[in-house]
Amino acid sequence: MLPQGFDRTLADWSAAGPVAYVETDIWGGTGDQAVAVWEHGALTLGPLIASTGSPISLALRRLGAHADGHRDEFDAVGLGRHRRTEGWLKDD
Repeated sequence: MLPQGFDRTLADWSAAGPVAYVETDIWGGTGDQAVAVWEHGALTLGPLIASTGSPISLALRRLGAHADGHRDEFDAVGLGRHRRTEGWLKDD
């Protein structure tokens, strides 16, 4: 979950535009998603935690993402590109 105190940092960043904290833990095709969105320094969505539905896509819509020909907003913005955090750290 969200590291202690990081919510204040996200609230500060959201002064310039909406910011989302997104977390997922999937194993064997099932798992959980957790999200929260800040806008103008305030928490405006969540925290939401669910094992069904798509809280991540809901948060991405709050940031302005659209599915537009993709399965959902998660795919539209390319979040499925890597399966593990290490892949994102190595991505150019």
